[in-house]
Amino acid sequence: MRGIAAGLAGALILFFARFITAVRGRWTGVEPVDEQRIYFANHASHGDFVLIWTVLPRRTRFTTRPVAGSDYWLKGGLRRFIGRDVFNAVLIDRDRDSRTSDPVIQMTEALDAGSSLIVFPEGTRNTTEARLLPFKSGLFHLAQTRPNVALVPAWIDNLNRVMPKGEFVPIPLICTVTFGAPLRLSEGEAKPDFLARAEAALLALSPKANAS
Repeated sequence: MRGIAAGLAGALILFFARFITAVRGRWTGVEPVDEQRIYFANHASHGDFVLIWTVLPRRTRFTTRPVAGSDYWLKGGLRRFIGRDVFNAVLIDRDRDSRTSDPVIQMTEALDAGSSLIVFPEGTRNTTEARLLPFKSGLFHLAQTRPNVALVPAWIDNLNRVMPKGEFVPIPLICTVTFGAPLRLSEGEAKPDFLARAEAALLALSPKANAS
């Protein structure tokens, strides 16, 4: 019964996301094929992974799990239901002092089970004027431990304007998710160099980069 409810909730969320944002996926340098991937994206809203999930091919949605903070998605019954049951999220504890599981191990276990992942390397929502916050090291460790899984950058545009911080009623605006060419860790590539390359690949997909 809970599985049926989760399926219905997922369909409603999908409809709502498309209705409010008219979200479109743009694939540049990569095809929307059904294969295991790690999608890494900019992070400005709790709804970011919903938009990525919405524009993925239907079959891919069922095997793609967002990585999200347990401090938010386990807070309250509805959030827990959406995070765990609807999206089957990999819920990680972002507090180093209280965590009992290594987030990288949690993610690699999900990959080993055959799932694709949606990750946000900034580690938290970006509420600054900067286009990106510095990437955390988790993306590097994923690339290092699972080198056969392609890392696909995905730039989400406009969602922070659909649901500004502190607002509860969404503003209908067209959103886009732009996917770029896959990345892999080069042999001998140092962590700072890889993270800088990943940041640059993601920024290159933003409208500001394409307008310049």
